[in-house]
Amino acid sequence: MTTRTTPTKPPGLRERKKQQTRQRIREEAYRLFAERGYEATTVDEIAAAADISPSTFFRYFPSKEDVVTQDEYDPALAEALRARPAGEPTVDAIRAALVGPLGELLDGDREQLLLRTRITFTDPEIRARSVAEQERSEAVLAEVIAERSGRDARDLEVKCAAAAIIAVFTTLMRHWVEGDGKEDLLALYDRHLQLLSRGFDF
Repeated sequence: MTTRTTPTKPPGLRERKKQQTRQRIREEAYRLFAERGYEATTVDEIAAAADISPSTFFRYFPSKEDVVTQDEYDPALAEALRARPAGEPTVDAIRAALVGPLGELLDGDREQLLLRTRITFTDPEIRARSVAEQERSEAVLAEVIAERSGRDARDLEVKCAAAAIIAVFTTLMRHWVEGDGKEDLLALYDRHLQLLSRGFDF
């Protein structure tokens, strides 16, 4: 089986403006969350800071919670894995992907990632939403594993592999946040994903 690659053309002007607006909303939201706290920040305040109307905010994010729970990491991971060589073990492919654009994305989003993850683990409503997001991430990863391995995404082993990888991601993120983001997140991923490759020997 060969790894599927999908040619992509650069986004047009309209799409780039939409991406810029979305990013501006997110940046202003996280700035306000850091200054005032997540609960104390309103959609109206985020919209005003981003120089848009509340109705425009809702065209990009259905709710304030979605500013925290939505991200581009799943599509970025899927794209990075599809670009890896066919036959490469999944965990090795993920580790390699973290060295490239996916790792750059995570590193560039460090401060926002630290804040949004802290909110995810501490806000009760966001924590409830994050369970559904984790299940969605597992489904996305299972699809890519299935493509790379020639198996069905509904295969229980494929689903378990995806769930194990996402569980490692979640545990590492919690550890990283509890340490105030002082450790090298990408190094943590690289070191501990290897547990899945070699199996547990303790």
